[in-house]
Amino acid sequence: MTRVAFIDDHESVRLGLEAACARNPNKDVVFSGDTVTDYLKWRTRSGEGPADVVVLDLTLGDGTTVTENVGRLVRDGSEVIIHSVADRPAAVREALAAGAAGVVSKSSRIDDVIRAIRIVARGEPLDNVEWASAVDGDRAFADAQLSARERDVLRLYAAGLPLKAVADRLGIAYSTAKENITRVRVKYIEVGRPAPTKVDLLRRAMEDGLVAEGDGDV
Repeated sequence: MTRVAFIDDHESVRLGLEAACARNPNKDVVFSGDTVTDYLKWRTRSGEGPADVVVLDLTLGDGTTVTENVGRLVRDGSEVIIHSVADRPAAVREALAAGAAGVVSKSSRIDDVIRAIRIVARGEPLDNVEWASAVDGDRAFADAQLSARERDVLRLYAAGLPLKAVADRLGIAYSTAKENITRVRVKYIEVGRPAPTKVDLLRRAMEDGLVAEGDGDV
């Protein structure tokens, strides 16, 4: 059972998503409300653990920023999906940099939102056209400026190969491959796109066109 929370200041949007989850026996809506603050207060009052997945509106009416909201939810222990019209590339990029698992357009079918919840709950990277297009269309999207060798190591490692196998395939020492991954992580941090886990690295590699969807299980 996946525990889901919806945070959106448009009640009609929340009600539609709640109804869709009610038709899905594997989804339990534990919270539905206007703000992240309200959600965290509910957590404190109820003693409930964090939702597995929080579906969050990109811009809420309480004046909070997407970085602030995503950061609070991720630190609290939830995966975050941004539910957005995806017409503000800078805000989408900001949400991803803050740790959101991905973005689903509000123009998508509700079934697509439910599918995204299922994917993210499994700990898999979310890849869809809406947020990828928004990021690609943003000229300010930060380029980590990886070297050719770093790109080669990242491509193979993010696609699923163990680091030793990456080193063997590229004909380099294991220590060299490890140093390259360390530098890749540092470079992504420097441009505001942290990638602390292998799943995060896969996400960055997909964002930068180094790995295609479905390549993450080599």
